[in-house]
Amino acid sequence: MTEATPRKNVLLVSVHPEPRSLNAALTAFAAGELRAAGHQVQVSDLYAMKWKAAVDADDFSGHAPDRRLDVLAAQSAATLSGRLAPDIAAEQEKLLWSDAVILQFPMWWFSVPALLKGWIDRVFTFGFAHGPTLPPPYSEGTLAGRRALVSMTAGARGTAFSDRGIHGRLQDLLHPLQHGLFWFTGMAPLQPFVLYETADMSGERFAAAKEAYRARLQGLFTDEPVPFRRLDGGDYGHDMRLRAGAETPGAAGSDLHHRPRD
Repeated sequence: MTEATPRKNVLLVSVHPEPRSLNAALTAFAAGELRAAGHQVQVSDLYAMKWKAAVDADDFSGHAPDRRLDVLAAQSAATLSGRLAPDIAAEQEKLLWSDAVILQFPMWWFSVPALLKGWIDRVFTFGFAHGPTLPPPYSEGTLAGRRALVSMTAGARGTAFSDRGIHGRLQDLLHPLQHGLFWFTGMAPLQPFVLYETADMSGERFAAAKEAYRARLQGLFTDEPVPFRRLDGGDYGHDMRLRAGAETPGAAGSDLHHRPRD
């Protein structure tokens, strides 16, 4: 660790049912590299934790069983009064402790595994990660100052996730995470680290993958984040649509929400 890289706190959220999986190996590798660099690391292994994925009334202590469950209202009240389920509160404490968050998961059916979606649904509560009394979304939100990295494996080849690829652009598939979770709550998303054709990963390919991942981890706190536009930067109207003429020439789809780099 050099003076230019002070000690930071990193939360690794790992999602795979097999402890001998490639995703588990990548989690262990990242934790080891980050600790060797002097950083503090916590790992939330959602399968090992037996994470409960579904949001329900049990998440909110004291919620009357005969009372209609308004999830946003219940989340807000429980968050502000300290009545969230202990597992949710513990993960929120990890997020507040962190300077960076890494999500490690396999792409399943063009999305995240159910446990990771459940972690997001339950942990990023109204009143904690967003809400009317908090900073506006897509700006300096509740979790501002934190960096966020998706580390993902995919069985398909990389060309299938391109502009002419049959699966669509990876950037568009990951937009709900990169923009809709990270940037919405104020975190700075980095370009994702993705390994393709992972159904049969040879030892040689895994060694090369580790070297590539090592380089990305070394830039966790220095790489330029994805340049998303801020909601409060004047680019959007009251209808939350990009103003006419604000787009970068030739941009379309999710690219519209990238500001021009300086």
